[in-house]
Amino acid sequence: MRQRERIVLGAVVIANMLMATRLTLTLSTIHRHNPLLRRYSSSIFRPKQFSKSRPCPLWSSSLSFCLDAIHKPTSPTPFAPSHSHSSSSSSSSFSAAASSRDDVVEGNPLLQDFEFPPFDAVEAKHVRPAIRTLLRQLEGELEELERNVEPSWPKLVEPLEKIVDSLVVVWGIVNHLKSVKDTSELRSAIEDVQAEKVKFQLKLGQSKPIYNAFKAIRESPDWQTLSEARKRIVESQIKEAVLNGVSLEDDKREQFNKIEQELEKLSQKFEENVLDATKKFEKLIKDKKDIEGLPATALGLAAQIAVSKGHENATADNGPWIITLDAPSFIAVMQHARNRSLREEVYRAYITRASTGDLDNTQIIEQILKLRMEKAKLLNYNNYAEISMATKMATVNKAEELLEKLRKVSWDAAVQDMEDLKKFSKNKGALEADDLKHWDITFWSERLRESKYDINEEELRPYFSLPKVMEGLFNLAKTLFGIEIEPADGLAPVWNTDVRFFRVKDSSGNPIAYFYFDPYSRPSEKKGGAWMGEVVARSRVLSQNGTSARLPIAHMVCNQTPPVDNKPSLMTFREVETVFHEFGHALQHMLTKQDEGLVAGIRGIEWDAVELPSQFMENWCYHRETLMGIAKHFETGESLPEDVYLKLVAARTFRAGSMSLRQIKFASLDLELHTKYVPGGPESIYDVDRRVSERTQVIPPLPEDRFLCSFMHIFAGGYAAGYYSYKWAEVLSADAFSAFEDAGLENNEAVKETGHRFRETVLALGGGKAPLEVFVQFRGREPTPDALLRHSGLLSVAAS
Repeated sequence: MRQRERIVLGAVVIANMLMATRLTLTLSTIHRHNPLLRRYSSSIFRPKQFSKSRPCPLWSSSLSFCLDAIHKPTSPTPFAPSHSHSSSSSSSSFSAAASSRDDVVEGNPLLQDFEFPPFDAVEAKHVRPAIRTLLRQLEGELEELERNVEPSWPKLVEPLEKIVDSLVVVWGIVNHLKSVKDTSELRSAIEDVQAEKVKFQLKLGQSKPIYNAFKAIRESPDWQTLSEARKRIVESQIKEAVLNGVSLEDDKREQFNKIEQELEKLSQKFEENVLDATKKFEKLIKDKKDIEGLPATALGLAAQIAVSKGHENATADNGPWIITLDAPSFIAVMQHARNRSLREEVYRAYITRASTGDLDNTQIIEQILKLRMEKAKLLNYNNYAEISMATKMATVNKAEELLEKLRKVSWDAAVQDMEDLKKFSKNKGALEADDLKHWDITFWSERLRESKYDINEEELRPYFSLPKVMEGLFNLAKTLFGIEIEPADGLAPVWNTDVRFFRVKDSSGNPIAYFYFDPYSRPSEKKGGAWMGEVVARSRVLSQNGTSARLPIAHMVCNQTPPVDNKPSLMTFREVETVFHEFGHALQHMLTKQDEGLVAGIRGIEWDAVELPSQFMENWCYHRETLMGIAKHFETGESLPEDVYLKLVAARTFRAGSMSLRQIKFASLDLELHTKYVPGGPESIYDVDRRVSERTQVIPPLPEDRFLCSFMHIFAGGYAAGYYSYKWAEVLSADAFSAFEDAGLENNEAVKETGHRFRETVLALGGGKAPLEVFVQFRGREPTPDALLRHSGLLSVAAS
């Protein structure tokens, strides 16, 4: 009976994959903890960002968080200690632009031809004239395309790709700078041109001549001669046009367009409110007793923040210290602060971000949900979730079935996690043991983990210096995928002196891609979370020399602990996992062999499959050879002790039920809000949150919990009615990694052979092939959940 129930769970997952495959083209697909991200509708205009804060997805068992000169390092050592990681290191060009005139066109860096974006030269004053000039130019190109369009690749798809790419690249530069170098002047400039940009996007997305030309291609006798990638492009463009309102009557189309404009504004305002609310909280601490328990790294960071806020004499030992809601500071307090009242204060501040005063996102959420529902009705869908699923592998029912199956598997384990925590804290004499609150969970979880596995995460930091982590990551990429990655600092302008630039080469030494890496937290100007984004995509049509395809460029952005006291950035193991995760996204973008630009790299891949390569890469953090390759003491060079490695592996499944249930809560809440919730009805969004929590949280949320007000994944990112994608893709990614386990992780030749196969399928084919077919081509069969349950330590639970 137990075995049968596990097989049933596997059958449900397989059925989900097989029955719900969808065709799509979403160049827009951020962001999370992503984002983070702009809003992503079914548009071909917005470059994809993967927002994945760490913890992001919001996977913690107890926390709801989810240059005017080119940088030329004097040392060849990557990520050497720097004094420029604080916000003050960034050029204040945007601020200086406030008094500059707004009609700068001549010499505007956004309007110049460039191989690499002029990130160091773009100022707020350039945004309005550049975007307006570009839109006028693209309007003319669109009119010409509509006049001369023919149902052929050279007369339809190629000119369309050029129009799309022009806007994607330039708007992508501006939007990226807003995420990493935010100022009020830049916000204002973007806000001023945003409506014009959206208007053009809608005009292009609703073009009937283009829509009819794509339908003519599909209906032509030459249809069967097209490549699979080209068929995917045609099918996707037809579907996207319908989702963009091409078939609506004039009055309904006008209403649809107003909704799209308003959603864009609301999404941007939501994100800005979260950023501002996060920046607003600062807790100054002068008495060291109040901050007892925080490790040296966290104390150093808190003192460093204090120095940046005017406390010039602040030191790690003597303070004063400033605590913020930025992830490195917030997590350190929740994990280590013995001062329970401090934990409570910081926790309450975090879960109520952007929920009061001028920064209150409550009404913005209501309006977003209301407009999304109106949009769904205009397009003849029952709810917004159905629109979302139209361009994904899953359906609403299949996503809900998967979440419920996983919820049942996770619930008892999560309840046991809580009982273990109560028992442990009681044995340690904790007065709160019989009534653990949310601000106690992370603290006592960390103490239990230290006790059970004899692992102290802070004591591990010296073994995970950023230079060694990146060196080991690049060596792994060479082993698995046959690529070389080398520093190329100085080749491309950067937006902050801490940003690194890298060149990716194939086994013959030829460049095949480039990427930026912005690793450190800068709370005053940089959005929280971690994400990977497209700078430019691989494209045959946009070849610079007319022969070889344009090479892809990506950026990876994290918010990890910056260097402190002339030491390199010393990372937590979770920060290591985050870097591996984002690099997985970047690999899919950079190692694509797809020359059709509209489905190259991360473009055109169904949203619920995009986390496959990123979550796949996280598995290598537990691979002995990989981990031992990166875990070298930054001062002595000593390797991580073998017994500590074994404890890290054993601790991988620690509180797995709680972490899984946490993800399921966010995914279920997302689907509930986008399927059954009625804006303006008898139930508030917070009522829905509490109702969903009854079956997905062992400890109910606080009455004042306003986590939704900072849930950027679904209100300012690409995960609306799509947060389930993390669990959906986790099935795929765990099963993909199990192919390496089956081949033998200690068998280097087998690992290389399997890695080559992964590169030639998952990483190479982009959106040119349906993701289920890509998976089967790599794995030789349909996916099963066994590897996910085994990696999570829940396989025996599922069997029982």
